[in-house]
Amino acid sequence: MSAGRAGRVLVVEDEPTILRMVQKYLDRAGLEVEVCQDGAAAVQTVRDFAPDVLVLDLGLPGVDGLEVCRQVRTFSTCHVLMLTARDDEMDKVIGLSVGADDYMTKPFSARELVARVQARLRRLHHLDPTPAVTGLPDGAENSVVSVGALVVDRPGRRVCVDGAPVEVTKIEFDLLLALLERPGQVLSRRQLVQLIWDTQWIGEEHVVDVHVARLRKKLRDRATAPRFIETVRGIGYRMGQGR
Repeated sequence: MSAGRAGRVLVVEDEPTILRMVQKYLDRAGLEVEVCQDGAAAVQTVRDFAPDVLVLDLGLPGVDGLEVCRQVRTFSTCHVLMLTARDDEMDKVIGLSVGADDYMTKPFSARELVARVQARLRRLHHLDPTPAVTGLPDGAENSVVSVGALVVDRPGRRVCVDGAPVEVTKIEFDLLLALLERPGQVLSRRQLVQLIWDTQWIGEEHVVDVHVARLRKKLRDRATAPRFIETVRGIGYRMGQGR
């Protein structure tokens, strides 16, 4: 998101009452909003509108939200906030596994939805593509961070493991970088939420675990014998030695 315009939000919801309510609240927040009511149109609208945030209902007719998310993730890195009709853990896990970044369960507060959207837009707006890395030796190159076979190009937002590129989402990249920038430090789920989502995050911390699991799978990093991301039971995660 550029500093010169309001954030763009695409809302995909087939229930007209919910759609109008969400659109009204986002409009009042000064955001640029587009809406559509079916999955097939949603994919093309993401291409044309290039939203910063996609608010996506899981239970769309025809092409459902999961398939929309899968297709969108082949060409867009927009933040995906998925809406689920049931407080079902499996729905949430599946949604996150196909590329969603966050979820809300219906019925939900429109004010909370707007708060989450604004939190992500603040994060995008203030994101510095080349902030200083802490914990590196004096004189080390700041653009590339590595642990063993894991190499992260910070300005290019690229990840390689064992010499092969790994496709990650914005959230996954930010999560990986947060751990890499703090070698040996244990970060709690709450700390990771504040670093990656926003200091005013009001969602569930469990979302961190799902993103860590997805990231580990992409890095071919087993939780039982990790090379990179280590679990510190009862606390959170830290970056390992890359052995």
